[in-house]
Amino acid sequence: MGSPAWADCTRAMRVPVAPIGLSVISSGGEVAGVYPDVLNKVSAETGCRFEFVVVPRARLEAMFNSGGADLLVPATRTSARDARGDFIPMVRVRPMLISLASDRAPLESLADLAERRELRVAVVRGFDYGESYQRLLQTLRDQKRLVLEADTLSVARALERSLADVTVMAPSIFTGTLQQDSKAKGLLERLRFESMAELGWSDSGVYLSRHLSPKDREVLTDALERNVRSGAVWKTVQKHYPAGTYEEGMKPLVTLK
Repeated sequence: MGSPAWADCTRAMRVPVAPIGLSVISSGGEVAGVYPDVLNKVSAETGCRFEFVVVPRARLEAMFNSGGADLLVPATRTSARDARGDFIPMVRVRPMLISLASDRAPLESLADLAERRELRVAVVRGFDYGESYQRLLQTLRDQKRLVLEADTLSVARALERSLADVTVMAPSIFTGTLQQDSKAKGLLERLRFESMAELGWSDSGVYLSRHLSPKDREVLTDALERNVRSGAVWKTVQKHYPAGTYEEGMKPLVTLK
């Protein structure tokens, strides 16, 4: 049963989004994917309206930081983001080291990666997996081994063209991006995933800006949490992601019956 009519938000919510795996898909200015589907369901339940606009990932973060975005989706939880918004966890995610299959000696930690100076690391500008990840990026910058790309597909191309050796991100983002590109899709069978000691499972979900009114934050928090508890969010994940492409780095927030 949906929320009563009085629960409508006080205004339309500004939701800039950037394509990211199958969580957010953009085509011809239209958006789809896991999070737009979830927000559309919330809209139907509450009467709240979401206005999507597609922007680069790094700009998305800047807009949220400056108050130009009401929601940041999807986002892993970090202390920097906690300072600017209220976090609503939706799923559990685990970033991993991803590369193309090779006979390279295994890596077990970001510390190992920092010591392997022959390996160039490509990452998406604007992604953030917490303090250990940020420390790694600074080390890689100092060592001139960091390759910054605008999006995940550019990272995949850098690996394929041997412009970089590895990347660090959530597997679902990487595989979801490859699924959508006919030229890159063949890389799916060649991927190698390695867990890093410093990057365990963490929450990913939605940040609500503190610029929102208390009423709007309450309505959206209630609706989003209800969709997590009911299993609707995880069913949406499974609808978009083919089996075998996300399980290494994503799992439901709650145990589903």
